[in-house]
Amino acid sequence: MSEGSSLQGPRFLQLADVADVLNISVAQVYALVRRGDIKAIKIGGRGQWRVEASELEAFIARSYDETHEFISSHPFGDAETGPDGGELR
Repeated sequence: MSEGSSLQGPRFLQLADVADVLNISVAQVYALVRRGDIKAIKIGGRGQWRVEASELEAFIARSYDETHEFISSHPFGDAETGPDGGELR
């Protein structure tokens, strides 16, 4: 195996690839990129978006941290609420 080869896959991913990894639509990925939640670059004459695999991994790690923070500040047993935030009766 050559020193420069990678078993982890390509360095840059298309938005469709990112959508597959996250199991969301390409439109949702595009919105995350436009909002700055996922860092991406625009390349080529037609301005195609690419996300570096390490940036996707960083986004996923941040999402885990944000989710942990949310769960910590909104304990499950404190309020009788449903998944949409409304009160359960």
